[in-house]
Amino acid sequence: MSYAGGGTAAGLPVLARDDIPVDISRVPAREAAERELSKPVYGDSEPNLLQRALDSFWDWVGDLFDGMSGSGPGSAVGLIVVALLAAALVGGLWWRLGTPRRAASASDSLFEDGPRSSAEHRRAAEGHASAGRWNEAVQERMRAIVRALEERALLTPRPGRTADEAAAEAGRSLPSHADELRAAARSFDDVTYGGRTGDQQTYERIRHLDSALDDARPLLTDAVPGGAS
Repeated sequence: MSYAGGGTAAGLPVLARDDIPVDISRVPAREAAERELSKPVYGDSEPNLLQRALDSFWDWVGDLFDGMSGSGPGSAVGLIVVALLAAALVGGLWWRLGTPRRAASASDSLFEDGPRSSAEHRRAAEGHASAGRWNEAVQERMRAIVRALEERALLTPRPGRTADEAAAEAGRSLPSHADELRAAARSFDDVTYGGRTGDQQTYERIRHLDSALDDARPLLTDAVPGGAS
């Protein structure tokens, strides 16, 4: 066996057999991974930690490729490296995003139980928070926010409404809090459907939003149907 065109391992195009080229190139794979992980959808995670881990991984892969110059290009080492590259891409995306979220459906209603007041949802949220059950605390505090907006007639009660829908509707009459409402809805979806784990910081952010919305005055000219006037 020999490298295609007399090339070396640095060029990385090789021959698995005398007539079948195998292109094992770490540079395109690395660039593709960096382009994917640089997208805005990944912006909420900690980029520095991930970047350092990826840099260390690619350095290690480079050393493996350099060491392949004395091995058969179609050997098990080459296949293992390719498999590791694919696993690194999947693992990096999974670590960054968590379990892929499902599209919202009719079963993704914000309220699963019977009707409860915003005060009842707040008490439940505080109870979960005191016990360190942050997922449940985030869920109940988001429900408290939406129920309070319904009680103020800023949202029309509607069965089956999702957190994202509630945030979008409320944001039209409370534009100064629209971004915070969307972020709260994302946190609710992450812990409810996305397989992520809530924490105290996330809960406190939603709790502060709940308090701020109590004093927020709606934009009257853009109030939702049935809203306050």
